[in-house]
Amino acid sequence: MLPLEGLTVVAVEQAVAAPYCSSRLADAGAHVIKVERPEGDFARGYDHAAKGQSSYFVWLNRGKESVVIDLASEEGRADLETLIASADVLLQNLKPGSLDKLGFARERLRRDYPALIICTISGYGDDGPYAQRKAYDLLIQAESGLASITGSPESAARVGMSIVDVATGAAAQAAILEALIGRARHGQGADIRISMFDVMADWLTVPLLNAEAGQPPQRMGLAHPSIAPYGVFRSKDGKDILISIQSEREWKKLCAEVLRQPQLANDPRLCNGVERVKNRGFTDATVAAAFGALTREDLLQHLSAADIAFAEVNTMADLSAHPHLRRIEVATPNGPVSYPAPPAIFVGDERSYGAVPGIGESPRDTSKAKTS
Repeated sequence: MLPLEGLTVVAVEQAVAAPYCSSRLADAGAHVIKVERPEGDFARGYDHAAKGQSSYFVWLNRGKESVVIDLASEEGRADLETLIASADVLLQNLKPGSLDKLGFARERLRRDYPALIICTISGYGDDGPYAQRKAYDLLIQAESGLASITGSPESAARVGMSIVDVATGAAAQAAILEALIGRARHGQGADIRISMFDVMADWLTVPLLNAEAGQPPQRMGLAHPSIAPYGVFRSKDGKDILISIQSEREWKKLCAEVLRQPQLANDPRLCNGVERVKNRGFTDATVAAAFGALTREDLLQHLSAADIAFAEVNTMADLSAHPHLRRIEVATPNGPVSYPAPPAIFVGDERSYGAVPGIGESPRDTSKAKTS
């Protein structure tokens, strides 16, 4: 029996953040009822990368039941009330105030259904000068300052996936699970409110505190502001490899066993971390010259033998064929789609994953995917 079996989640959701949260609850066995407008969640049309279907939708909506409700109609609002009355969790990320205007104010729902756990996801929360602003992933990356510390020295950059949405969905999932534990102890539901801006501000605590201390972080691409060598170096055959030297012991091993120049460890310009950072240009040029004389295979062999922390700078094509990638195969209306497995492994309790529904469809009785 999965941990959330027997629980019902009504998800009045769209796009990415709330669907990420509810998909994880579905993975854990909850009956997730996804409430869609007649034309469906607009994320269904984001792209056609997954057998002609949206990659976002296929990733974030497995195992859910799709129920079409026109909330603009009196009948539709009555249908939603019926669903909520039998639900354990109500999750929603509509425009702030939308459900209130339809008669589903959280204060009223808490009064009528005291055991209900309500989780509301918004851009900036309910109060404050930005509460009514529209908020999307990239907008919050910019507004929170995340983009200012991402990219190269020449320009800021977007994180290359929907990091704000995913972080917010994960925060919502954690909060809902806390509330479920609390309800099991005292019988009361909860009113949880999570904003995308708050989530990213929390994640940015370390660079913020450094900036407030007079040491604002600089954009350095794949380098590190306070450690050297820590960055990307290219092999003789053109493969980028990122190394991380965290201690003097590792630096000495790199010099002796990879660069094959043990005397470098005693060079006054390189003798400790402070000097290597101060002389970063010389440090990086020295390592780059040695790496450039060796092939990728030689470097990987030497780095592994020396127990140096490293990674190849891979593309999505490399990830697709990566020997360490775990996958699941999920049924969809257009046939099975394979993509990365969720990160949590429950030893001795293999998980299965429900199908992705078409508009108004329930996948609960269809074949389920398994991890490979």
